[in-house]
Amino acid sequence: MLELVIDQRRRDLGGFEVGRVLPFATRRTIGPFIFFDHIGPADFAPGLPPGADVRPHPHIGLSTVTYLFEGEIMHRDSVGSEQAIQAGEVNWMTAGRGITHSERFEKIRTQGGALHGIQSWVALPGHDEETDPAFSHHSRDELPVLEAGGVWMRLIAGRAYGVSSPVRTHSPLFYAHCAMKEGSRVQLPPEYSERAAYIAHGAVEVDRRRYTAGQMLVFSGAHAPASLTALGPAIVMTLGGEPLGERFIEWNFVSSSLERIEQAKADWRAGRMKLPDLDNSEFIPLPALRRPSE
Repeated sequence: MLELVIDQRRRDLGGFEVGRVLPFATRRTIGPFIFFDHIGPADFAPGLPPGADVRPHPHIGLSTVTYLFEGEIMHRDSVGSEQAIQAGEVNWMTAGRGITHSERFEKIRTQGGALHGIQSWVALPGHDEETDPAFSHHSRDELPVLEAGGVWMRLIAGRAYGVSSPVRTHSPLFYAHCAMKEGSRVQLPPEYSERAAYIAHGAVEVDRRRYTAGQMLVFSGAHAPASLTALGPAIVMTLGGEPLGERFIEWNFVSSSLERIEQAKADWRAGRMKLPDLDNSEFIPLPALRRPSE
């Protein structure tokens, strides 16, 4: 049963647009997923301005998840990682007690090309909010793929549909990329308390109503009916898991404690958070902060 439909809100990031989905005013999280941006789709000529790059910035209390349908992004962080991510791969960065990273569009800048993907944040459970920072990269060949009834599905993270992803997570969740042919049907895993599907391309039908790209469909709790049917070729991201309790979010900081966020802000302002080893000549200053509600 469908509970809520969230429409993306388009934002210009200084060279390309994203569609902000989570957090939403009346629905902050889906399971542990606390942030969800739809990157692009966009097609660039060579010469993308440097202002489109995401300069070094900090995180605490979360894992960032980058997944692309097209294009390439270069990741560098303060635990020494330097890793380009391409379509179908996973960059999973756990901030824990604190990490900094940058995201640069170097290949697109020199060669041009398409950029289309999803960036999400997964909040950490209380006992892992201050875990050591870490980064892992997984090639497309490492991730489970299922095909049946006109649906091709890659499990990005978690456990669902009888398979498990090798990506290390900290709480029960599922996250999958589904490519659907017209008339095909996807059933969301029944065992999770919170479940949603985001339409990245095309259109689907739920309960005889049509929904299109840029909409997140939030379904009822565990074991309630939750399925969708493609009205043509479609790309859908299914996601969900178990809720972690109240989380505060300010800028790039997520925590169950407002005091911890204040400490992170002070640390960044004072230069106490190490910059990426291979990208430390600039950074994003602490902005005037407000908790996002739209």
